[in-house]
Amino acid sequence: MAVLAFQMPDKVVMEKADDFHGIFEFKPLEPGYGVTVGNALRRVLLSSLEGYAIIGIKMGSVLHEFSTVEGVVEDVSEIILNLKMLRLKKLVEDESSQKITIQLSGKSELTGKDITDATNEFEVLNPELVICHMDESVELELELFLDKGRGYVPAEENRQVENSASYIPIDAIYTPIKNVTYSIENTRVEQKTDYEKLVMDIQTDGSIHPEDALKGAAHLLMRHLALISDQNITLDYLETQQEEEVDEEFVRMRKQLKTALSEMDLSVRAYNCLKAANIRTLGDLVSLEISDMMKFRNFGKKSLTELEQLVSDLGLTFGLDIVKYKLDED
Repeated sequence: MAVLAFQMPDKVVMEKADDFHGIFEFKPLEPGYGVTVGNALRRVLLSSLEGYAIIGIKMGSVLHEFSTVEGVVEDVSEIILNLKMLRLKKLVEDESSQKITIQLSGKSELTGKDITDATNEFEVLNPELVICHMDESVELELELFLDKGRGYVPAEENRQVENSASYIPIDAIYTPIKNVTYSIENTRVEQKTDYEKLVMDIQTDGSIHPEDALKGAAHLLMRHLALISDQNITLDYLETQQEEEVDEEFVRMRKQLKTALSEMDLSVRAYNCLKAANIRTLGDLVSLEISDMMKFRNFGKKSLTELEQLVSDLGLTFGLDIVKYKLDED
């Protein structure tokens, strides 16, 4: 029975696409590959694409988020919650960190449009969002600190951005993706009907086109999977194997050097000479130079020949640097 070639999607069909919503079809896929590809793309889309967010604010002399501002209906914590809902698009890509200053004076409310009007570098994608209501007599300066990032970053990690008592860090929601779902349908290839069609449904905040979001997620996955090649895996295996061999040799050598000379097959004369010189272990012995041993009391050429033979049989030499084996540690 002939086996069909492994099925791969021949193209990606974009069923629907605008700045906020896109639907994409992949077909045909081998059975099971709809979940494999769809889940991987969904996770990357939701977690790993870059966006801009407000990471902190300063409101006059306000020192913390539990404060209130005279003449402003909402307290600071409510204002922060509303600011988190702002979706931002960078108009000029230069430095990632930015600051927007807004003068609150003669207004009955502050909206997303007011923030757009205060800068030529960002566009607020939900300009109708009301951030706070206030008396028109209120005069207050609001500073917004923005940054570029991925995913979600808690306020605690944004605390070091500004070294000021009036700086209030807030949680940053960078991801430009509002929602991603996928579905899997059966599709036909020749006479077989169990192949799959993957349908990806992507909703963004408008700061990135769904098509660009999908391409960005696929590119990130490809960069990671490109590292997994037979050559790299082989090299990593060899390096790990060499490290293990080095570790095993270190342990073996350390154990050997800690062997007591009393356990060696030494003549009484040679052993007593070494014991009198406070040479207790094999490590103590091989760390010596021959000239050092010849100075030991009652130590002669016969004992030297015996010890040279012992050290040679063990594959060691005199004058060995034993410090790296840390023999004084348990």
